[in-house]
Amino acid sequence: MEVGPFATIGPKVRVGRGTKIGSNAVLMGNTRLGERNEVFPGAVIGGEPQSRHYHREDTRVEIGDGNTIRECVTIHRGTAGGGGVTRVGNENLLMTCSHVAHDCTVGDGVVLSSGVLLAGHVKVEDNVTVNGGSAVNQFVTLGRYSFVGGLTRIVHDVPPFMIVEGHRAVVRSVNGVGLKRHGFSEESIDALKEAFMLIYRSELTRQEALLRLERKEGLTEEVRELVEFLRRASSSKRGRAQEGVA
Repeated sequence: MEVGPFATIGPKVRVGRGTKIGSNAVLMGNTRLGERNEVFPGAVIGGEPQSRHYHREDTRVEIGDGNTIRECVTIHRGTAGGGGVTRVGNENLLMTCSHVAHDCTVGDGVVLSSGVLLAGHVKVEDNVTVNGGSAVNQFVTLGRYSFVGGLTRIVHDVPPFMIVEGHRAVVRSVNGVGLKRHGFSEESIDALKEAFMLIYRSELTRQEALLRLERKEGLTEEVRELVEFLRRASSSKRGRAQEGVA
């Protein structure tokens, strides 16, 4: 482990092998970092949550391996009411001044660009990209391989494999470029595009479109995942993807 000048590491913090802590970074509270992470100057990890429901319980932050946490990133520990832990997975890039609030779960391979703000209890699934200045409302889920445009206001669940953008956010298209870069086949991408047109561009209601897809033979795994995500969102008080926006 390498520790830069004036960095502060609290007594309950545990840091894995090969991790680098930059100058003036602060690691506090009950915080665990895995191996090969790089924390840049000015980052603050494990601070108390900004929640009126927090009463100094011994909650924690858990961070996996191979993450890059850039300058002035803040990651707050969980609350007792939200499960008590904020989790960040592996191989993520958290750019300057991004914020991960209490009880968030960030998967693997995620990119949070500069100034991205995650409110409490947000779930970011694997390989999501959120562009700069976007803000995500509490309890929202960002589905796998989704792409959020810059300065986007996210108050609804973001379906997997989709691009959303705007204020407020609207599902614009399939994240074809991102999926291709991650090795998805042309067949899988084309099937998602066909599903997108049926769900978001046809005259069918959301439920009619989902039912038609469910009855289709040879449904790809990705389309099935999209349909199941939208079904869960439509039945959840917190998931609102069925309304035609992210």
